[in-house]
Amino acid sequence: MAAITIRPATAADLDTINEIYNHYVLHSTCTYQTEPETIEARQAWFANHGPPHPITIAEQSGHIVGWGSLSRFHARAAYGRTVENSVYVDPNHHRRGIGRALLADLIDRARQLGHHTIIAGIDAEQTPSVAIHAALGFEQVALLKEVGFKFDRWLHVIYMQKML
Repeated sequence: MAAITIRPATAADLDTINEIYNHYVLHSTCTYQTEPETIEARQAWFANHGPPHPITIAEQSGHIVGWGSLSRFHARAAYGRTVENSVYVDPNHHRRGIGRALLADLIDRARQLGHHTIIAGIDAEQTPSVAIHAALGFEQVALLKEVGFKFDRWLHVIYMQKML
């Protein structure tokens, strides 16, 4: 298997980022968004991420196979050193260590940027995501029952946290 390279995302990556994300919008509970993201909304999202909130790409053999990001956890100033992570892997590349590599890289970047803690909101059905976060030192801090409704059923969210 070819090595995975992780690098900062560029505007040229947004179509692929959006394609990967929209697969999960339509087919999974790992995002509670129910309508596909437009490229215009993706471009605005990208513009709102600056140096303290990186977006990264995982590449393998010259192809984007996943992406990750650190985002503001909350808009209020006192939350400024708390970030929320997102990791999405191309559905054709699951179980190859890509998600784990992206998350480990985001943890390192968060530390280097001086963030204090990372929060992950994970659908309770997404046991592989919960397991990867736990393996990298995240602890479950909350379970919110029936806070999402997608695919005609109520969904629970697990909140996990890693102190840096």
